[in-house]
Amino acid sequence: MKIVRSSPTTEIPVDALPRPNPWKLLVVDDEVDVRRLTSINLRGFEFQGRPLQLLEAASVAQAKTLLDAHPDIAVALIDVVMESDDAGLKLVEHIRRERGNVIMRLVIRTGQPGVAPEHYVIDNYDIDDYRDKTELTVQKLYTTVRLALKGYRDLQTIELNRAGLSRILAVTPDLYNLHRDKLEEYFQGVLMQLIGICKLGHSGMISTIDGMVLTVEGHDIQIRAGAGDLAAGEQTDLRRQQIAELCARVVKGEPVPEGLRDGALVVPLRVHDAVFGFVYLESAEALSRSDRELIQILANQCAAGLDNYRLHHSLEESYEEAIDMLGQVAEFKDSATGAHILRIQEYTRRLSLALGLPPDKVELYSKASRLHDIGKVGIADVVLRKPGKLAPDERKIMERHSEIGDTILKRAPSLAVARVVARSHHERWDGTGYPDATAGTDTPYVARLVAVVDVFDALISTRPYKGAWQIDQAIQEIRSEIGTHFDPEIANTFLALYERGELADLIAMAAQPASAQLQTG
Repeated sequence: MKIVRSSPTTEIPVDALPRPNPWKLLVVDDEVDVRRLTSINLRGFEFQGRPLQLLEAASVAQAKTLLDAHPDIAVALIDVVMESDDAGLKLVEHIRRERGNVIMRLVIRTGQPGVAPEHYVIDNYDIDDYRDKTELTVQKLYTTVRLALKGYRDLQTIELNRAGLSRILAVTPDLYNLHRDKLEEYFQGVLMQLIGICKLGHSGMISTIDGMVLTVEGHDIQIRAGAGDLAAGEQTDLRRQQIAELCARVVKGEPVPEGLRDGALVVPLRVHDAVFGFVYLESAEALSRSDRELIQILANQCAAGLDNYRLHHSLEESYEEAIDMLGQVAEFKDSATGAHILRIQEYTRRLSLALGLPPDKVELYSKASRLHDIGKVGIADVVLRKPGKLAPDERKIMERHSEIGDTILKRAPSLAVARVVARSHHERWDGTGYPDATAGTDTPYVARLVAVVDVFDALISTRPYKGAWQIDQAIQEIRSEIGTHFDPEIANTFLALYERGELADLIAMAAQPASAQLQTG
């Protein structure tokens, strides 16, 4: 991976880099001359190219008002003795405890050190410096403010990195089950980390640096995250798209085009020889070699995350294709079973939701249910399609379809849940089912769930060996088999769905001809 430094703007007209936001310094002192002298002594002060903005308060009440209006104050110079002998110390406690602000640098200045001795104040209050007003010459004031700002900047960078990293870590456990919204959050976290590395302090100062994370899907470029002047918005969409097109040319190996701001960085998101996307950053200040190395490392992590995400969803697609393929095998064997499969999937989905299962389980169970009768491909047509009731020996042959389904699916670990359904959906709550005669909760939950919907749909459907039951008869059969054939909780939840009319469309489908059912599904 390489980091490309862009050339000055000539191709696309863009605004100049915004003027850096000033550092905010709060001076709290009831002596107007002290406040005025502080302002004079710090005139023209700059730190890292950013000027200083002084905010003045003559009392604790005025200071609290300014704190409300300016939550990004970097440093406060606070007098101790004002409206009371300990007014300044109470303000310190207010900032640290009530506001929970641990980043602002607090410097105590006092003209009466006997009232608030240095050792006592340092030991008992969370301050960062203690100064006698008489010793704060122009040079010492400069040094004090500069060191305080440096500490504030570093703490902000740490906090922003922590926030960005926490967002990435929060999403990482779900990286293999990401949906679009979580993927965007992942990239936003990556961008926050990159901005932190570039020494951006507070989120309110986003305008001091702009950035985007983009991914490449074939020939399409998708903007996944943006910050500062490149955050999403009607006024930025055109510029974002222009930058995306220019960056795409860079990562494809073309010469760096004119049109990007001076000082911008284009960081490809690359795994091996494949470029998945790129990060574009505009920094308000030059980046050190170590900064660039950190950016590169984080970009590598981002690329690896995206590669894992794509690989996982490719495997998911393969799983779904396998389900569809095997489902079609069953449909070719028996067209009535094919329509039945589609309904069973939807019955299972709705019942799983009603039972309060998490979305991933709902999806897994509904897909697995499609293969509950896959074993019937191993049953001879003379038995499978026999009109009328099966003889006892024929019944035993038919019952083998659950074990045949187990055998078909056992070589595919990704179909483990479908295998359980295929083998166990004819087990009964009272232990008289087949093939293993398991009882109660010894039968896997998903198989107990599919058992209810499978029996109901079979009852209301026309089969070679029987006509369709009336709906009321089928519902009564489900109700009468609670606690013997069916898990009570699952069966009662199914009946509640029926009574609320939430299964009416599926029931209507069962009454249609098989060809129409497949088209509807």
